[in-house]
Amino acid sequence: MVRIKKVSDVLGKYSYTDAGDHVGQVEEANLSENKVDGWKIRLSGNMSRLLGGVRGIIVPHQFVKSIGDVFIISKTALPVKEELEENIEGEYVEAA
Repeated sequence: MVRIKKVSDVLGKYSYTDAGDHVGQVEEANLSENKVDGWKIRLSGNMSRLLGGVRGIIVPHQFVKSIGDVFIISKTALPVKEELEENIEGEYVEAA
């Protein structure tokens, strides 16, 4: 389990996959019943192009591997481009 003291300390941190790929920056936390449910990540330019031009993704908290100087998520949390083409409804797409 990942433990953090303040959600505001995480906002703005750079996000990477556990494989070392730069994803983007943490923009927001989604809260549910006083717990973090997911994280809104604004994608970097390269990652946005790889994922079909979406601006960001929402990663469920269960896919967060580590929070420290950087924010590390599981690579399996990233949506596949084919899934995105079917489900794009806005700027942010729910991952996993």
